[in-house]
Amino acid sequence: MRVHSFAIALSWIPSEAIKGVMKMPFSVGMAHYDDPPPDEVHPADLAALRAAGRFRFANELRAWVDVEDGRIVGHGQEGGGQLSSTLVGPRRAEVEFEPIPLPDLRPDPEVGETEVRFFQTAGGRTGAPAPRTVRRKPFVQLAAPLAWSTLALTIRADGSSSFEVLGASPFPRHWVYGPDGKLAAKSGRIDFDAWYRYAFGNATPWGEEDSPALMTQVETALERQLSLNLMREGRKPRVKTVKEGKTLVEQGDKGEELLLILDGVLTAEVDGEPLAEFGPGALLGERALLEGGVRTATLRAVTPVKVAVARGDELDPAALAEVSKGHRHEEAR
Repeated sequence: MRVHSFAIALSWIPSEAIKGVMKMPFSVGMAHYDDPPPDEVHPADLAALRAAGRFRFANELRAWVDVEDGRIVGHGQEGGGQLSSTLVGPRRAEVEFEPIPLPDLRPDPEVGETEVRFFQTAGGRTGAPAPRTVRRKPFVQLAAPLAWSTLALTIRADGSSSFEVLGASPFPRHWVYGPDGKLAAKSGRIDFDAWYRYAFGNATPWGEEDSPALMTQVETALERQLSLNLMREGRKPRVKTVKEGKTLVEQGDKGEELLLILDGVLTAEVDGEPLAEFGPGALLGERALLEGGVRTATLRAVTPVKVAVARGDELDPAALAEVSKGHRHEEAR
């Protein structure tokens, strides 16, 4: 019996992901942010997604094992990296830069009698030049930094499989899809400055080191849709940053605004006890709007956090009530 499985990482540039002087091309329309990838992706979808520019980089790890009498007797690995072109310039006058892929890295799998663990690093750089000073020799770079993801996929003799994200570049955002094709994890924080200044040469998997990936749980599909509504429709929300360890809201405070995590990780504490962590895409603060205008939890920054703050009346109360059902972690204690 042959058992197939896969894991896919898609890397893309979300709204408000660029800061500093490099934000200028995005602000004036010379470069563009990306729409979020789909909620479900299978290997057969990648060609169409690439043609439509729905990701910047893709890492497709596919593998199989042959099983006889409950033992693995053969295995193989397929897939690889895919990069999309970069479009620079105003609409209808864009210049297309072909990406520069690097060789996929595939260390030997770890093979046992009942499971095999496969590995793959894929990525490269955009074709668009990025002249900049960097913080180590040679102190000047002309080519764009490297972006990548490193995946592991374990396939077992009983037919089950699972994935891990072993590393990823600090930028852009990485979404990871599991063996069922559904979005299963996402990078919790992107660090454009670290990527822009350091992601070349030995500071990459093609040199001497990888970057650890802080992965977070996936918010609901409804939260993703409401997030798009907040960021793309109506009045643009203001963006607030919170330093690591600092508090965004306190339990018991009055609250009339919705909070959408754009980047970073927040922990929710009730009566001083941490109950849950939330990453990019999570919509918070709805319970105060629905339950008397008082914050039901303290939100504290686990990492530096960027949050969009919006008026509470910008979204349908019924939709907010549905979101709130997944945020009652104190009731599960």
